[in-house]
Amino acid sequence: MGKLFLVIGGARSGKSDFAQALAERLSPDGKVLFVATAEALDQEMERRIEAHKASRPPQWETLEASTNVGKALMGKELPPVVVLDCITMLVSNVLLAGGESEPTEKALSRVDEEIESLLETCRRSDSTWIVVTNEVGLGVVPASRLGRLFRDMLGRANKMLAAEADSVLWMVAGIPVDVKRLKWEPD
Repeated sequence: MGKLFLVIGGARSGKSDFAQALAERLSPDGKVLFVATAEALDQEMERRIEAHKASRPPQWETLEASTNVGKALMGKELPPVVVLDCITMLVSNVLLAGGESEPTEKALSRVDEEIESLLETCRRSDSTWIVVTNEVGLGVVPASRLGRLFRDMLGRANKMLAAEADSVLWMVAGIPVDVKRLKWEPD
């Protein structure tokens, strides 16, 4: 397995900009696959997606995959660097595909399967992976069942990814902090 970087932080903390700069640094020949998980469900999201596209180097290959990312990439010849932006949208897409009335355990299982499939693809790859995600567990408890389920599912997905990541980079006001280097070890 190549290296896995998990880039995590709040909204507008600089995650995507950092991930792109890191990818450019790690792939001097410019061979990068950008995996985009967002869906343009309204005009505002369309504008955000277009701005993201415009910010990427034109030679980067892009794969748009709102779900089943691991399956879409499994067995493909991948470039030296893969950027996945972002797990937050991927988890949201998986959750919404099941509908609001889906039982909690079934939704959790589907997210676990999605993330495990992605990790298995990472494990079988020699590429360096830069995976972007949001930290949503530091704010208020969401008022709706769906909001709480999303927060819990994303937290669970982030833990799965962080457990296997070589570096977990917490973005604070555009500054990356390597959380894995700072982690506490019991005596």
